[in-house]
Amino acid sequence: MVDYTEGSGKQYHVGLGLGDVGKYVILPGDPKRCEKIAAHFEDAKLIADSREYVTYTGMLDGERVSVTSTGIGGPSASIAINELSKIGADTFLRVGTCGGMQKDVCGGDIVIASGAIRMEGTSREYAPIEYPAVPDHHVMNAMIEAAEAAGTRYHVGVVQCKDSFYGQHEPEIMPVSYELQNKWEAWLRMGCLASEMESAALFIAGAFLRVRVGSCFLVVANQERAKAGLPNEQVHDTELAIVTAVDAIRILIKKDREGKK
Repeated sequence: MVDYTEGSGKQYHVGLGLGDVGKYVILPGDPKRCEKIAAHFEDAKLIADSREYVTYTGMLDGERVSVTSTGIGGPSASIAINELSKIGADTFLRVGTCGGMQKDVCGGDIVIASGAIRMEGTSREYAPIEYPAVPDHHVMNAMIEAAEAAGTRYHVGVVQCKDSFYGQHEPEIMPVSYELQNKWEAWLRMGCLASEMESAALFIAGAFLRVRVGSCFLVVANQERAKAGLPNEQVHDTELAIVTAVDAIRILIKKDREGKK
């Protein structure tokens, strides 16, 4: 591959090089969330700010950890995980927002993904559609353990990943409304918990790269509850999802150290 950095030693998109990040990296979408997440680290410093990719690195329980934003959707998320894995990161925790789909998944709840529906384009350029998008079980279990310990209301299950935000929220206006609406109904019947945009690409890219990936999300609201005339609280503060991921990293650090003894 052509070195578009012209020998800078930095990854082209994220603007980071060897030694800039820890092995554990939290991946929010919004760059503005990075500083909020980094506040949970010790001695966190801004390392790079390039395009949609903002990175802070600090310490957590004696280990270097980082947070790098990925922007919206699978294409930019897959770039982040590819470039970060090249400079030493090997454990990725996606923290974001989602829309609930099952009626018991309410605003303010946490969803932990056990798999992702590949209704997006990025993962198809890594693996055939028959290959499942699933998280690393160690990361997923650490998120569950963290949520349990905190007494957080959470759900574990399959999430749907798409490329078009408005294709989800206004499918009836799209030229392919017949496809979007029929598939949405199928996902509901299969028990899909929530809809978001990055996990399928991250799980598939992570499998190819042989790195660990997991995802947890704040449920902002639930359009199915709204359709049914049920209470539909909107929650936008992502702190609960952030704490779930940070605590999960602490669990992983402890277990990783024990595994090396």
